[in-house]
Amino acid sequence: MLTNIHFAILITSDRSASGLRPDLTGSQLKELIEERHGVCQFIQVIPDDPAIIEEILLDWSRDDAIDVILTSGGTGIGARDVTVDVTLRLIEKEIPGFGEEMRRRSLEVTPYAILSRAAAGIVHGKLLVNLPGSPKGAVECLTWLLKPIIHAVQVLKKEITDCQANDGKNE
Repeated sequence: MLTNIHFAILITSDRSASGLRPDLTGSQLKELIEERHGVCQFIQVIPDDPAIIEEILLDWSRDDAIDVILTSGGTGIGARDVTVDVTLRLIEKEIPGFGEEMRRRSLEVTPYAILSRAAAGIVHGKLLVNLPGSPKGAVECLTWLLKPIIHAVQVLKKEITDCQANDGKNE
């Protein structure tokens, strides 16, 4: 259960931001979060612009109403895929297991998952996780990561100080 965990979702997509393609990812991620009793504070769709991405991520990381910042998009190798680069500049502690798990599990679905550069880490005490840009990929990855996200938030909020005492019990 995601009870009392507050999320913000940043969709980075030139096409969706310009209205050329509707964003489906944000609403599907929100639905998953709320289905698990989490709270989705914000969904924002912006172009793949490093300065805009950085400004929003920094603002949200300083917001006491947010525990987890999810990004969707910009994790590939294209020229405009810059979300991961901004994330890596901002995080104070990297958590490579999130990206590793997304790539590992996604490789069972598509061979192109190996091209993902998704990253995760801590920014101002908030968990920041990069998800793929496709709705299907983003929802699958978030589903796989929910237990570790819950645990990470509990640790960051100092609700858990002994990780062994809660090993695997985040349902």
